[in-house]
Amino acid sequence: MSRAGLATCRDCGKPIRWTRTEAGKRLAVNPEPDPAGNTAVWRDGAGAWRSRRPSAELPLNGWERLHKPHVATCPAHQEQLELPVGVVRLDDHRRRNSGR
Repeated sequence: MSRAGLATCRDCGKPIRWTRTEAGKRLAVNPEPDPAGNTAVWRDGAGAWRSRRPSAELPLNGWERLHKPHVATCPAHQEQLELPVGVVRLDDHRRRNSGR
């Protein structure tokens, strides 16, 4: 971790902030709030960064800020999106099966 609790994306080298979702999973978000984001981020009472998906039933609270998940903007992932028809990315399959 670097200053201000930020980490670095191992794929593109840009700063990220790790959060913990309501399901207990880790989610990397871009460190700066973004009104076009779809992830609510806040710090809990223990100082940990938390995240969740706002909904109509549970809208954004005053202490939360919208951020974009880093995977949505990571240049390394954008390049990987375009695969030929019939080609499967094995990393996605492995991640899904390992629970990450």
